[in-house]
Amino acid sequence: MSPRFDAIGLVVSDMAAAVAFYRRLGFAFPEGAEREPHVEAELPGGLRLLLDTEDTVRSFHAGWRPPSGNGRASLALRCEGPAEVDSVYEELVSAGHRGELKPWDAFWGQRYAVLLDPDGNGVDLFAPLGQVPMQ
Repeated sequence: MSPRFDAIGLVVSDMAAAVAFYRRLGFAFPEGAEREPHVEAELPGGLRLLLDTEDTVRSFHAGWRPPSGNGRASLALRCEGPAEVDSVYEELVSAGHRGELKPWDAFWGQRYAVLLDPDGNGVDLFAPLGQVPMQ
């Protein structure tokens, strides 16, 4: 037997803010999720995105403390094309979310931008330059 990758978990300080942010990016959380201490959204391929409040984590790990400084992890979301990178970035920044890096044409051949979720986790938006839209 071998462990298999099943989920990505994030600890959040404000569940309502985190759920609202990730819903704007297309993650389908159940109705009422913003009031729960633990929520899950199914991802393509059977993976899940898990959100737990800081209090939930402390309930089973009393010594846990939120990390300080810059994040070391990010989620990467592939967009249909370069124009979608720009429009998603602008939509979320216009809605009051933090932009870390404005969209730009990266030297590795992608249109690339970085948003920050309400807890400062990076959310990378990317699309290959000159690509055919995803099927």
